[in-house]
Amino acid sequence: QVQLVESGGGLVQAGGSLRLSCASSGSIFRLNEMGWYRQAPGKQRELVALITSGGTTNYADSVKGRFTISRDNAKNTVYLQMNSLKPEDTAVYYCNVDYWQDAFRKKSSWGQGTQVTVSS
Repeated sequence: QVQLVESGGGLVQAGGSLRLSCASSGSIFRLNEMGWYRQAPGKQRELVALITSGGTTNYADSVKGRFTISRDNAKNTVYLQMNSLKPEDTAVYYCNVDYWQDAFRKKSSWGQGTQVTVSS
């Protein structure tokens, strides 16, 4: 089983920045796609950003140009740099990791979530 530990959330004023981290540990043969999702109160969980094992990135339109996803494969960690934050970015942010547990079994794991609150 793989454990994901998220950190970096908090309270920030509009226009400010935060950097989220998600460290993976456990039985990992190879990491595949890593991503960040968010869920605001009363809304469905939505994709924020994805990064493939090769470094290709994909972003939600609402965060393009403001957020940057990156990964450190040596540390099994994915990051989300969030700049120019807006009140509508307020949500619980979750990381998700797709990985190979061995040469045959592909699995997915979610972090516990970290709260990001942007005040106006």
